[in-house]
Amino acid sequence: MPSYLIETYLARSHEAERAASELRARSAAEELTSGPTRIRFEHSIHVPADELCLYVFEATSDQDAALVAERAGLNPIRIVEVSTGGAVARGTQ
Repeated sequence: MPSYLIETYLARSHEAERAASELRARSAAEELTSGPTRIRFEHSIHVPADELCLYVFEATSDQDAALVAERAGLNPIRIVEVSTGGAVARGTQ
């Protein structure tokens, strides 16, 4: 399933709001998944220097990503499909 990045504005002075927004994002994804839509909240990233907060979701389409953003009250600046990589395990030799 593709991943989508939802870019939002978050002022440095409002960093405490990130936890509440993340909870709303997670709850909206779970609510939508209980119906016909398949979407999963992956994580968020706050970039204080740029006053951005980025939310990453796995979703079947950009329309589903937009729907979860609307339900969570994220007020997106833009929504784009992204490629994400998993963690690479490093062994000792």
